[in-house]
Amino acid sequence: MIDYKIANVLLESTEQFYSAPLLYCRASGPLMPAEDGAWKLVGPGLFDFTTFFNGLSVMKWQRYTVAESFSLHLELRGAAVTLRRTHLDGHDINVNVIEGSDFELEASEDWQSVTIDIPVEETDVICGFQLDCAGDVEIRNSYYAARVAEEDIREVELALCTTTFKKEDYIRHNVALVRDRILGSDEAAAKHFRMHVVDNGRTLDASEIECEGIELHPNPNYGGSAGFARGMIEAMEQEKRATHVLLMDDDVTLSPESLLRTFNLLSLVRDEFTEAFVSGAMMCREDPDILWEDTGFLSYEGNPTPVKFPRSMAPVRHVTLNEIQHAFPDFRGDMRQEYAGWWYCVIPMTTIDTHGLPIPVFVRYDDTEYALRVRPSGFLTMNGICVWHDHFNLRYSAAVERYQVSRNSHIMQMAAGVAMMSDFLKQLETNVVKDLRKFNYTDVELALEGFEDFLGGPERLMEPGFVEKRYMDALKNREKLKPFDEVRQEILDETGIDVAKYNVSRLEIDTARSIKDRALDHFSVGGQLHDFGYVQKGKVAVVSSNGWELVAGRLRRADTVVVIDPHARLAGIRHLDRARFKALWSRYRSDLATYKREYEKLRKAYADTFPTVTSVDFWKKYLGIAE
Repeated sequence: MIDYKIANVLLESTEQFYSAPLLYCRASGPLMPAEDGAWKLVGPGLFDFTTFFNGLSVMKWQRYTVAESFSLHLELRGAAVTLRRTHLDGHDINVNVIEGSDFELEASEDWQSVTIDIPVEETDVICGFQLDCAGDVEIRNSYYAARVAEEDIREVELALCTTTFKKEDYIRHNVALVRDRILGSDEAAAKHFRMHVVDNGRTLDASEIECEGIELHPNPNYGGSAGFARGMIEAMEQEKRATHVLLMDDDVTLSPESLLRTFNLLSLVRDEFTEAFVSGAMMCREDPDILWEDTGFLSYEGNPTPVKFPRSMAPVRHVTLNEIQHAFPDFRGDMRQEYAGWWYCVIPMTTIDTHGLPIPVFVRYDDTEYALRVRPSGFLTMNGICVWHDHFNLRYSAAVERYQVSRNSHIMQMAAGVAMMSDFLKQLETNVVKDLRKFNYTDVELALEGFEDFLGGPERLMEPGFVEKRYMDALKNREKLKPFDEVRQEILDETGIDVAKYNVSRLEIDTARSIKDRALDHFSVGGQLHDFGYVQKGKVAVVSSNGWELVAGRLRRADTVVVIDPHARLAGIRHLDRARFKALWSRYRSDLATYKREYEKLRKAYADTFPTVTSVDFWKKYLGIAE
């Protein structure tokens, strides 16, 4: 039996540490960097490491891995310290100190090493420790270890694939972290780790990216699915073939410790989880303590939905709840449509060998389709394995949420035969009607174009450059708003609305409607399909540019809509246009008729094409890298 290091005690000079220190340590005094990678705990004070990053998720380490017991190794110097072991079960709202666990260290100017066993009770979810410092104390090289049989340690070759399009600053930053903190470290992962940067924008210079263990691959801009497919192929063909591929977004803030913990988890994983995906959590860059999603599911309505409610990981009770809780009860059958997002997702190479590569859909639903197609033996999530990402709700894109969603959802369902619980026709209707109610005829056209491209069959999907062109067309043709400075006075003069006075909260507030009002609103599509004197001339509604929202009460009887993006400080005016509504409504009904008439033909065509478009040979030709 040996002690295998599984998680470092993490303190780091990063924006997220200084913005959300409770993710790392609850302290009665300051913490600051010291020399040679050490950190100073400014005492006297109590420093509690039973946190999201520094508590040990013993419940999951026991469930997922061959670990038989655990220990804590600390290196300390400075004032006298009382070390106390802590634990949390699923009911605790405060940290519990294990009685009789005090371990005393005398003051010392030299570094002192101490290794202690961590007792684990049957109900424990998290174990941790506290340092009660009589004065200033420095800490370094501290970690948790698992006692395992040496022969049970798996050989892991982890390949990180990140796909980028003109987001050079993010890539340079993450490459530097990998180079210094992974490849340049003495960690077990250092000699078994490789990073593939797939540059869809072809704007990066190899001299500033490549080194031993990091490769740059210029790639056509055929979207995220193409970039990740390229990364999978490179991981297959690297000098020492990868056993696992980690897919990660380019525009994330990375903690290298997450990579190390992922490698260690894979090295010790039980047989039953060898085909599982490791799903890192998405934390919010704007609010670094908020965990938005670690896994999601595709709902009956066709909407990607977090399995757990988003919540702060600062409170003690949330640290444990995140490890044990699903947000919805078991009777939500659509939760079986669970997936792991490719902002941080580890896929075993054996899975790729068996099930192939992604489908070429550019962006949206590529990760969902893959997980639903593969049906991995589990989704392994754990506190402290995560990245920080811009909040999705702050970056609505009609090119994605209307064109890509309308097209790719149906392609996924027909080609792979997955997500059969989801009603994507209903989702299309919801999005079309929602935008029509807000007089957003431009984005309705995007949704219909996406659906019509799907109706055109799979042949165009296989044409290199087609998906890129159509996505770029959608970006070009989406509704364009203008800066407040350009349109504020014009909108004020025409409508009496001062767009600068509408913040997010004000835009979210709706007004109540009676059942009769609701029925009339729906039946008339806001007075456009049938009027009956519904529309009140000169009435103005103010709405958010976020296409997910519908403030139906405030839209009632309006003939003019002022649309505002409060974060980007953009605005515009929409007017009721019955002629345009009639044309779009007729087009939508015609598309539905085509779908029903051609359903069996389309289903067979996409299903027949699916094995081809997920093969290595297809992707190599598609990307222009075939020998």
